[in-house]
Amino acid sequence: MSPIIEIKNIGKSYRITHQRGGYLTLRDSLAALFRRALSNRRKGETPHKETREDFWALRDISLNVQKGDIVGVIGANGAGKSTLLKVLTGITPPSEGEIVMRGRVASLLEVGTGFHPELTGRENIYLNGAILGMPRREIARKFDAIVAFAGIEQFLDTPVKRYSSGMYVRLAFSVAAHLEPDILLVDEVLAVGDAEFQKKCLGKMEEVTKKDGRTIFFVSHNMGAIQSLCTRAILLEKGRLAAEGAPADVIRRYLSRTAHRSAVNLSDTGHPEASVRKVALSDERGDSLSVIEMGDNAVLTVAYEVKKRVPHMDVSALILKDGMPLLYSYDVDLDEELRRARQPGTYETRVVLPMRYFKEGLYSIQVMIGTYGNIASPDASVTLEIRNTTRDLTNHSYRADRQGVLYTDLRWETKKL
Repeated sequence: MSPIIEIKNIGKSYRITHQRGGYLTLRDSLAALFRRALSNRRKGETPHKETREDFWALRDISLNVQKGDIVGVIGANGAGKSTLLKVLTGITPPSEGEIVMRGRVASLLEVGTGFHPELTGRENIYLNGAILGMPRREIARKFDAIVAFAGIEQFLDTPVKRYSSGMYVRLAFSVAAHLEPDILLVDEVLAVGDAEFQKKCLGKMEEVTKKDGRTIFFVSHNMGAIQSLCTRAILLEKGRLAAEGAPADVIRRYLSRTAHRSAVNLSDTGHPEASVRKVALSDERGDSLSVIEMGDNAVLTVAYEVKKRVPHMDVSALILKDGMPLLYSYDVDLDEELRRARQPGTYETRVVLPMRYFKEGLYSIQVMIGTYGNIASPDASVTLEIRNTTRDLTNHSYRADRQGVLYTDLRWETKKL
């Protein structure tokens, strides 16, 4: 059977222009023009020189995808993930190589793509369906299911320009998922939705692949979702295919590239609600660390900026090993008032991570912020290695050799019957 997607040595380049000397004003341009005319274009008279270079966002990508595969795409910011999806959708053509797509394609790449802001939700369902190549009769047949899944019944006849970003995404995903494309391309845009809707989306994607054999390309920074949902994963690094295979293996390779990163300073992501600015690991005295002894804890410090007051704001930390989620904690778990009262400003929060319960190995701690932790970034993460340097049985180091991930004592009570 022929693959439903064949990617053959594709590359995508962009021309980047560098201008030295700042921006040209009209006066500068006219003055330079007269100087060149008077000096017979003497060399070196141009006050602002431009240099150009080709930047390859993708290079030498080859991949075959079978019908029914769920392919997770991971990598750092700027690795080429979104560019790959845009090339697959035909939004931008590849600079080299060839792509063969055997089936109808739907994509969900950016919030509101394919929607007209002046039209209502009802009208945009028909518009978006038509853009995806669906006949009106088919759209009408699935209209009620689309609206119910998106949960926008109350706002169906409201112009979508008045929708929140979460409502945009719910409606856009619902249209794309219900109109039965053979291939569905989904970017990190799902992170805009709340936790309940993200769960619905992941369940829907799993359902359509198992039931209908559809193929999904899924870009995400959520390693837990990649691990649980995808049948294959690919890792992009600087526009090239660095690894492909089982999700656990690819995630492990990705996380190993950031091993022993105990602190990271972040620039503003541009998100309108909030932004993580620093993530750091330390011991309880405040000294930076990236390696601890088995049985010790670590302190996570997060500095972040709240730009506007939104309901249900929280900060969360997810502990992973080989991409498998182990522990997810919110800063509002024991302080519900904090969720409602967080005003705009700069904050710093600390939490003692119970690493003493985990066995030796390399762990990743990913920090998220927003409404139910929906603003995720692979850069807002640090790594921690737990080692067991003493191997004698007096401190129970043999527990490191047991199966499982946790390391703790359980109290057993025994009596003779």
